[in-house]
Amino acid sequence: MYRWLLCFRYLKTRYIALASIISVTLGVATLIVVNSVMSGFSTEMHERLHGLASDVMIECHATGGMPDPDAHLREIERICGPALVGSSVSVSVPAMLGIDFRGQQIGRHVNLIGLDPVTYDSVSDFGKYLLHPENQKSASFKLRDSGYAPDRKELAAAGWSHRRDRVSEERRIEKMVAQERQMMAELHRKANGQSEPSEQDEAAANAAEGPSFGPSFSQELMSGADGPLVASLDPMEEQFPGIILGISTCSVRHRDDAGQVQDHYYAQPGDDVRMMFPNAAGETKVINQKFTVVDLYESGMSEYDSTFAFVRLDQLQEFRGMIDPETGVRSVTTIQLKLAEGTDLNAIRDALRDRFPPELYAYNIQTWRDLQGPLLSAVRLETTILNILLFLIIAVAGFGILATFFMIVVEKTRDIGTLKALGASGRGVSSIFMTYGLLLGFVGSGAGLIGGLLFVHYINDIAELLELFTGQEVFDPTVYYFTEIPTIVHPFTLVWVMCGAVAIAVMASVLPAMRAARMHPVQALRFE
Repeated sequence: MYRWLLCFRYLKTRYIALASIISVTLGVATLIVVNSVMSGFSTEMHERLHGLASDVMIECHATGGMPDPDAHLREIERICGPALVGSSVSVSVPAMLGIDFRGQQIGRHVNLIGLDPVTYDSVSDFGKYLLHPENQKSASFKLRDSGYAPDRKELAAAGWSHRRDRVSEERRIEKMVAQERQMMAELHRKANGQSEPSEQDEAAANAAEGPSFGPSFSQELMSGADGPLVASLDPMEEQFPGIILGISTCSVRHRDDAGQVQDHYYAQPGDDVRMMFPNAAGETKVINQKFTVVDLYESGMSEYDSTFAFVRLDQLQEFRGMIDPETGVRSVTTIQLKLAEGTDLNAIRDALRDRFPPELYAYNIQTWRDLQGPLLSAVRLETTILNILLFLIIAVAGFGILATFFMIVVEKTRDIGTLKALGASGRGVSSIFMTYGLLLGFVGSGAGLIGGLLFVHYINDIAELLELFTGQEVFDPTVYYFTEIPTIVHPFTLVWVMCGAVAIAVMASVLPAMRAARMHPVQALRFE
């Protein structure tokens, strides 16, 4: 009992012990906060990456794609057995996106994907990332009237209303231009003394009487692999084939003069864009096809939002000529598989690789973790290094405890001699300092645990407070597509951090305890 009494007495009377406790507290709290934030980011990233990609993907590198996907799916079902719960086929091709923005041409390199919304949604979270609430439930490539992202004022008029307003404005401008040309022609005719209008003047007069629609309107031809598919289209009532654009392919995020985050859209639902992509024939030709934007895709991952565009699978197959004219069999470039929860993805991948070996098939078979391997490895490495560096803070606190205990041993030499003279054993004396170190570790790690959990709970409020005082944003929404800082607290992390802090405090007290235990009582009593 005397050992515990001495420990509590030393703990209360030694102010230098408070510095050691604070060091341990800060170290533990910092580790908890950093691990919680990193776990939150990592989990959010894993969910989004897995939601964007299916469990296993089979990609064909051949120009013409993978023929007869139904036969492939039957073979895949035989290999996977009951583990296969969903599958989808798609066509992926590199393309160039062209956006006409106020007379300027904006180009973007994109990955154009042709998919079936129903099956594609069964292997990924495709619909979850669309802006229109109805498309989130059931994705469609038809332009909707309105209701795109109700919380974004920039898209308040998106849909058919925006399309009709834009077409009406362009027609009005065309009419004004035609009238101006007619007036100029009339002035030119009068200046030359001509009494009869020329053929050019008659053409201008005809244009002034009614809107003259250029290739962007009713005379637009939709070109497939074998020629025009549709000869005319009224943009006030009809649309071109629908396309869903990644939100970063047609918008830019910035701050206005008031410091508020704003999204500026070069194209929105209702606008028409051009896509240029190669056909699948032996002699490569560029297909120049016009599409109508029907929705936007926002996953929060810039790698996908800035490079993806989606169209209907059957339309892209027709445009690229991926249909056998004799048999009518369609080709695809990708097969995506959804497997049951708990399935060994690597085992399924290896079985598929054995069935479709790379020396015979130009297929690349990967799990979603293989596809994102470098990024996931980088996150794990960053987390590990941060833990090692931050754990050094507690190690520094351990050296402070070591120095404090040596000072206590020196100051309490006569007291140690008295205890030994009264019959205390060396083990009993050493246990006083060991228990002292244990108490320092428990108090410091306990305070750090409480402080760290409170910080994590109010981290977004603290971030707003720091922004208020510093004028600098801690969590810039123009960089991160999260509305708040994600955090996840794992109980195992709390346990190993606290155990590590207590272990360091106890180990720091070993050498002073051994020195105190080895003191001779006579020499200790003579110490001055």
